[in-house]
Amino acid sequence: MPLAFRLMSERRIQPRFEVCLDVRWQGSATNYNVRIADMSEGGCYIDTILEVTKGEILSLSIMMPDHEWLELEAVVAHHFPRLGFGVRFVNSSEAQRRQIRSLIYRSNPTIGESSSASLPYHPGPETPLHW
Repeated sequence: MPLAFRLMSERRIQPRFEVCLDVRWQGSATNYNVRIADMSEGGCYIDTILEVTKGEILSLSIMMPDHEWLELEAVVAHHFPRLGFGVRFVNSSEAQRRQIRSLIYRSNPTIGESSSASLPYHPGPETPLHW
């Protein structure tokens, strides 16, 4: 595992789970369809060769299994040129966090929704986030 990935995983407060989800992202001057590679309740990693800027605020629309869109606000936490970028979800409501947990459970059925140890509660946007 590259050093940059190890350093970031050590700063995360929530476990990441592999997913493969379609997402639309709209930033300051862009609007793209891309894929999410992994996700936690607090953020996700987007596989793309497209460029973003650390700190850029994005509007994400994630395709749910029922073909509804989950709308989230995110900020770019890190960027690896021509590989992808990680975002931290911001201003998420409890209902949005429940939908994120549902997406993770559906993509990783072995963790089980009743296992709070596998997917800890995220206290919300007012809590300092460390990735």
